[in-house]
Amino acid sequence: MSSSANDSGTERLRIDKWLWAARFFKTRSLAAEAVEGGKAHLNGVRVKPAKAVSIGDTLEIRIGPFQFIVVVCGLSPRRGPASEAAKLYQETEESRSAREALAAQLKVEAVHGEVRQGRPTKRDRRHIVRFTGS
Repeated sequence: MSSSANDSGTERLRIDKWLWAARFFKTRSLAAEAVEGGKAHLNGVRVKPAKAVSIGDTLEIRIGPFQFIVVVCGLSPRRGPASEAAKLYQETEESRSAREALAAQLKVEAVHGEVRQGRPTKRDRRHIVRFTGS
């Protein structure tokens, strides 16, 4: 009886399981945490990890500074190779161009050294000591 429901096009899958199978997150628990934390919206609405996804739904996924807007094209309860995972969704053109522009901007900032994090290096420390005179 369940196979006839799958054949009729009413196939559904949990959103956390789909995000894991589509390789947006490395583990299913990370996918569930992201959904619970509001990092994934289904059709513009914040949902819980058990919410069912079906073909044709739109997902907004935020991973770090990047935002993906994808349309669900397939469902897979198993995690497969990246080539198979890419067939489960289609990213919108606006999403792709915005993501590429942000990646280019972050790369330029990293090259120019505008963002520096962590402890000072030994060389930096020497410059600080020389500057402060202590």
